[in-house]
Amino acid sequence: MEAAQIGVVRDSMLANPLLIRSRLGKTRSRGLSFPGPDFVYGMATTVRDGGVPEAISHWHSQSRGQSSARAKMGEKDFVALNREGVKSGLVTAKEHYQYRASHDIRRLIPARAGTLAAPPKIPDITFGAPTRPSTPIAGLMEHQYSKSWLEEQRAKGQARLERRHKRARLGCIPETRTTILRKSCPIAEPPSLWKLPRFQEVGPALDTFRSPEARKVAFSAHYSDSVARRGHLGQGTYNLA
Repeated sequence: MEAAQIGVVRDSMLANPLLIRSRLGKTRSRGLSFPGPDFVYGMATTVRDGGVPEAISHWHSQSRGQSSARAKMGEKDFVALNREGVKSGLVTAKEHYQYRASHDIRRLIPARAGTLAAPPKIPDITFGAPTRPSTPIAGLMEHQYSKSWLEEQRAKGQARLERRHKRARLGCIPETRTTILRKSCPIAEPPSLWKLPRFQEVGPALDTFRSPEARKVAFSAHYSDSVARRGHLGQGTYNLA
């Protein structure tokens, strides 16, 4: 049940959705007005074709002459019409509209437009991906793929070594121990580490050399030979190319 309306009911109250009260069990109105029950929606049909009796008693067919005449007639060439209108001195859009309504220029139809077009030529190819061949199970069980890969790697390594031996090294003289010693510059002997005065006169606890002269000769040979050896202390293999 709806509550009683208090006050004067105005027409704006039924047109403003903010003032319209919602009804119980019904959709909310948006205040739009609809025509009466006599109004017919849609577009009226003005064609008088006689209805079903005329369709049953007569059979309207288009003659070949009319169809050929319409087929030969091209579409309206609006570009040419606009160009001719500008040549005639027309400026406004209304004048151009009247000129196009009173004049008719059609497009030219190509000679082969009425004939059926030839079907497209299908290329002589096969679409899709080729079917993958089946994997031989016997080869997998006997490890033939790994063996063939190892043989290929050995063959590649052998060929690489042969090319390296056969390659002529022109203009490159290999380094020897003598050439490296000639190029080396003597390094100044760093000063000895600082010691306490009471430990300066103390000798080494173990001396494996026969004499101090043999010790000096051995250290000098090691110092001169360390230039051609690898490592920070010069005790590694010879550094030859």
